[in-house]
Amino acid sequence: MSVLIFLDQSEGRIKKSSFEAASYGAKLAELMSTNAEAIVLGDVADDLTQLGNYGVTKVHTVKNEVLNRLDAQVFTKIIADAVKSIDAKVIVFSNNFNGKSIAPRLSVRLKAGLVSGAVALPDTSNGFTVKKNVFSGNAFAYVSIKTDIKIIALNPNSYNITTNDGVAELAELATNIDAFKVEVLATNKVVGEVPLSEAELVVSGGRGLKGPENWSLVTDLAKLLGAATACSRPVADSNWRPHHEHVGQTGLAIAPNLYIAIGISGAIQHLAGVNRSKVIVVINKDAEAPFFKAADYGIVGDAFEVMPKIIEAVRLLKQA
Repeated sequence: MSVLIFLDQSEGRIKKSSFEAASYGAKLAELMSTNAEAIVLGDVADDLTQLGNYGVTKVHTVKNEVLNRLDAQVFTKIIADAVKSIDAKVIVFSNNFNGKSIAPRLSVRLKAGLVSGAVALPDTSNGFTVKKNVFSGNAFAYVSIKTDIKIIALNPNSYNITTNDGVAELAELATNIDAFKVEVLATNKVVGEVPLSEAELVVSGGRGLKGPENWSLVTDLAKLLGAATACSRPVADSNWRPHHEHVGQTGLAIAPNLYIAIGISGAIQHLAGVNRSKVIVVINKDAEAPFFKAADYGIVGDAFEVMPKIIEAVRLLKQA
């Protein structure tokens, strides 16, 4: 019996959200008095033995370049084989795009209970109860899993990464790889930017900036902070900014450590995508803007007056 952690990779590098899943899975394994093992699919440049620093005792690999891109059906079959091979009783995913594609399929294949959007370790004192986000992060639910095999998809940035000294054992997993049913004809990647899904700091702008010609108020601060840039839906719909920067209920849901919103009113659809941020800072001249109710810090003022002062203050602080 063990805990199996799916470690997501991109372009040969393990994603930050996977390190969170590894720390979470290792702590869960400790609570269950068992081992934390991991599975990595595709060609990875990282030294996988170093995953022992996150509490993983063994890493099962399937090294095949075809697995460098996702086919959820193929991945599900391989992970199911691994679960049976090592007799895993709990499988941990990060609740990102890949996790959301694989975990439900694996749940059906293994007849395993699934909790997606978990934000804390399960309570194992009387059964197996998992705390998760519901209603777009506005409430919590406690879900009891009663199946023999259990699947948890952990919300990114909801569990602290912990490290220690350890070395993981590597083992090549013997499995058949099914033919992919989806053919990727082209991939258009955004380069030279901090990926929103992995960003710890995000600076975002809304219609209050009045036009794309004023977007330097966002990008200048983001560059100084080493942050990613984002926007509200009206901004993306107006083609002021590319759609991959759109955060909200119909865009990307993010959970950075710091989210700075400039000229965004904070409609419920936008809040649904950013309310898991650890700290929210709102800058808006409308004192009645709903975003202030969700903000940890707020500045009531004109962005065109406030932002140049903030940018200059951050610049001086970086130079000090």
